Amino acid sequence: MAFKKNVNLSKKKDFRVKKAKINNNAKDNVKRKKKITLSSEITPDYANEGINWFPGHMEKAFTEIQDKLKSVDIVLEIRDARIPLASGNELLGKSLGEKSRLILLNKVDLADPKIITLWKIWFKNQGIPHLFINCFEKGSFKKVLKLTRQIVDDKKKLSNPDSFKSSSQLKLMIVGIPNTGKSTIVNLLANRTATRTGDHPGHTKSQQWINVDNEFFLLDTPGLIPPDLKVEKHKLWLCAIHAVPDNVLGEELPAQLLLKYLIEIRSPCLLKRYKLDSFDLKIEEIIKKISIFRGCLSKNGLPDFDRVYKLILMDFRAGELGKHCFELPPEDRQPEERRG
Repeated sequence: MAFKKNVNLSKKKDFRVKKAKINNNAKDNVKRKKKITLSSEITPDYANEGINWFPGHMEKAFTEIQDKLKSVDIVLEIRDARIPLASGNELLGKSLGEKSRLILLNKVDLADPKIITLWKIWFKNQGIPHLFINCFEKGSFKKVLKLTRQIVDDKKKLSNPDSFKSSSQLKLMIVGIPNTGKSTIVNLLANRTATRTGDHPGHTKSQQWINVDNEFFLLDTPGLIPPDLKVEKHKLWLCAIHAVPDNVLGEELPAQLLLKYLIEIRSPCLLKRYKLDSFDLKIEEIIKKISIFRGCLSKNGLPDFDRVYKLILMDFRAGELGKHCFELPPEDRQPEERRG
């Protein structure tokens, strides 16, 4: 019995040692974040440091999606209209094979309408079925369901023209990156609160079948971030639109990238929102002016950078800084943009 007791004590000691190591690692991560200083240059290397872009539940969800593909007629892929390609998932696209797909580019109300026009032309020229939508406009979903049935029927007509018959009920799978409005779209299609929604990414943790009506049956799936994000600024774009939770990378780098972008395009909304009088300022100076104007100051009167970064991202996500698209269609990009 004494031997067993010693074994238990040894296990407890090992556990305490492991726990101490984990706590020390966590403290080191916090210290690393605190070392980041305010600068006009965004450090891309930090975007890779210790970040798990493809957590365990996403890996499991991806496997389950592949398993269920055979049981659905079409996949509805939800993207963000502000980054039509960067908000896609190349791995997911490859896994679909010959499965019919309709890309729904949501949050068009927050996107630059002139650039959206270019994207509509690009998607049409590529022969990719798509719709730009605002998930809060109920009228959009009649178009979604109509086009969904049309895509499925057209494919059946091509494969079996002589024996074609439209299915009485279609099974749809909803996929996409987190926080693109998937759950809101599901609820509006179902005309009820069938799944939980919110401002934070990652609400849907598992697959669930939802009966829309007698014609459509939906399979909602968790949001998936591509496991291999090759372009550094794409990672920050995903953080800026809140597809990635703020606690993963922090607010500093996405907020700085956003300010740099708004300065480069000479956005009048930036000047108006924060009462700035010029674009010809360094990012440090602009952040300090925003801190003073919006009262984001610490007790000693210095800028509270954490608060001001959160404020800038909140304003952008709410549309207070204007309507923007971070990326152009491939043929409309400058040479350096084509390189990513």
